[in-house]
Amino acid sequence: MDEVARYNVERWKALAQANAVFTRPYLDLDEDSARKCLDPQRRLGEVAGQDVLCLAAGGGQQSVAFALLGANVTVVDISEAQLRRDAEAASHYNMNLNLLQGDMRDLSRFGEDSFDIMWHPYSLNFVPDARVVFREVARVLRVGGIYHFTCANPFLIGLGGKDWSGDGYVLRLPYVDGAEITYQDESWIYGDENPDEPIRKCKEYRHTLSTLVNGLIEQGFLVLNLSELNYGTPDFEAEPGTPEHLTSIAPPWLNFWATYRPML
Repeated sequence: MDEVARYNVERWKALAQANAVFTRPYLDLDEDSARKCLDPQRRLGEVAGQDVLCLAAGGGQQSVAFALLGANVTVVDISEAQLRRDAEAASHYNMNLNLLQGDMRDLSRFGEDSFDIMWHPYSLNFVPDARVVFREVARVLRVGGIYHFTCANPFLIGLGGKDWSGDGYVLRLPYVDGAEITYQDESWIYGDENPDEPIRKCKEYRHTLSTLVNGLIEQGFLVLNLSELNYGTPDFEAEPGTPEHLTSIAPPWLNFWATYRPML
């Protein structure tokens, strides 16, 4: 386990203890709400019977949504604390999930062509090299399979309410691929709760847009859709520095849908 992995393990242990929003299992889903949670635009089609890998996706959220839709679900996450949340959710629904501790950069435990769907929520920016992850995903994904991931908008990573200058949000950090960026969590991460002790800062790595797109192309992926995601509802009239105001100017996340088509 390298320093990147150790940092992520300790941070997510602390986040789970603080009950951060990404560590709270979804315990009130049915089939309809599970579909809306994962795929409101119905890009996945029928997932019943499909082999799904929820990559770096512990927390008891997407895993149980897929299982409620009839998929065969495996979760790989570096955090035992997050995997315990998946186990809690699986017990709640009386379902079976294959829960494995591991690093998204190393999927060698799986054979080639093992999965139909790779579901990768926000976590790619927790490792310095996106291309390493893309190579692993391509190896274990079946031809025609779907790879969905969410990542930081590379132009805006690390930008927060604190960066409001009175006239706008100031970009201060060099646009360099793999650059390490640390920042304090925004308050919304903890919902209506405050951690008892300060959580170590979020440590992420910038992946430039060219790295993301070309990295997918190099591995044989065809990008089907790319969209920007906001926090909540953007509101330019909101108080400057709030998430609603910030995301009306600077959408913080990108959402990729790709399919593995190496022969094209």
